[in-house]
Amino acid sequence: MALRSEPALKAATHGRARVERVTRWILVTDVLVVLWAVLGAQVLRFGTTSGATGTTSTWDLEYTWVSAGIVVLWVLLLRLHGAYDPRMFGHGIQEYRAVGNATFRLFAALAIVSYLAKLELARGYVLVAFPAGLLVLLLTRRMWRTWLGSHRARGDYADLVLVVGDAPHLRTLIRDLRAAPEAGFAVVGACCSDDVTMIDGIPVVGTEDEAAALAERLDVDVLACSVSGRRGADGLRRLSWALEGTGVELVVSPGLTDVAGPRIRSRPVAGLPLIYVEEPTFTGAPLLLKSALDVAVAGSLMLVLSPVFAVVALLVWLEDRGPVFYSQDRVGIHGRRFVMHKFRSMRVGADAMVPTTNEGAGPLFKLREDPRVTRIGRFIRRYSLDELPQFWNIIRRDMSLVGPRPPLASEVAVYERDVHRRLLVKPGLTGLWQVSGRSDLSWEDSVRLDLYYVENWSFTTDLRILWRTARAVFDRRGAY
Repeated sequence: MALRSEPALKAATHGRARVERVTRWILVTDVLVVLWAVLGAQVLRFGTTSGATGTTSTWDLEYTWVSAGIVVLWVLLLRLHGAYDPRMFGHGIQEYRAVGNATFRLFAALAIVSYLAKLELARGYVLVAFPAGLLVLLLTRRMWRTWLGSHRARGDYADLVLVVGDAPHLRTLIRDLRAAPEAGFAVVGACCSDDVTMIDGIPVVGTEDEAAALAERLDVDVLACSVSGRRGADGLRRLSWALEGTGVELVVSPGLTDVAGPRIRSRPVAGLPLIYVEEPTFTGAPLLLKSALDVAVAGSLMLVLSPVFAVVALLVWLEDRGPVFYSQDRVGIHGRRFVMHKFRSMRVGADAMVPTTNEGAGPLFKLREDPRVTRIGRFIRRYSLDELPQFWNIIRRDMSLVGPRPPLASEVAVYERDVHRRLLVKPGLTGLWQVSGRSDLSWEDSVRLDLYYVENWSFTTDLRILWRTARAVFDRRGAY
């Protein structure tokens, strides 16, 4: 079969080689950070002398040599833990986990060796080097990720991907890959045996049986297969054989949509790669840690931001001499009702003046230019200042810092069965819906993000969302 749309694919450019060059720069950055942390800790603890005078030890330790050994081992462990795997850059937490695991294991190994060999390493030296190094390593990784993500959003530094499968599943696969451009997958063609020439703007360049030959001919980096299609298990195995030696990576999408890696365990049984999907957990130590973080952060921010509370309250009152706060019944965890508080951003009696036009998605009501919003209300909405009183709801444990958007009872009444899973966790002041576009999202995307959070929530995920929330607030996208 002739290649159907080859000219359209020639405009795509490879990103794999460029990402490998970025990997080398990340390695250089890590070496500089580790040198700064270790040698800085040595200077702080001992000054500019190389020896550890004043300490007793079975061996006469020269801390300059100790520092050199730690630097080499630290960078080596980073590499062994996959911290320089280009496939991990830009998306997910695997990159950060690799940095954390390498650092903690080096710290643990050093502690064990010091104890067994009776090496009295200075505690101040160790307790400065490792926390400082870990923190700055994570910060520089975040900087590189931001830089790489901004370029990938423009189509640079991305792997060229040829997708394989039947048309319905390929639409889902293409949509999901497009939804995460920072992951670095640029779909340039599709192999599909259905009678279609385009799938969501992607040209169909051949059949599923021609996938391996076309992948090599088009010089793509990745061949991504859906679990469906006409190949079957034998066909997938033959496809992997056909790609050997071509430099094209084979990626298989198992079709487990919105299930994150921490819930997935793979185990080979009788030659079958069985995938275990663990149940989401809503109890235990992680939940206690989340609740403690909620109360501590909300209480601290209410105290620190008390001047802001006072100024916003005064501005709201001066607008029309009306009430400062707006309270409304919302539905919380397991369907329990609670009263949510906000700074009033609309005219008094706005609930009885609902416009006939609705730009919101699904059961949500949103209007970009709502005439009921006051002048001050428009400002505090733009910067999410109207939501500050919800810290009190968090302290009262009706809400959490991170979670799905708190719905109205009228919205819950029209939820489909699956959407009710949003109520398995506390609603949040912020969440994936906020850091991903807020009111600009479609109803389907909002539900998908909320359910993804519910199914895969973790303490680490909450910290990442809180980190992204500050940028979303100042970006103001979808805030109206």
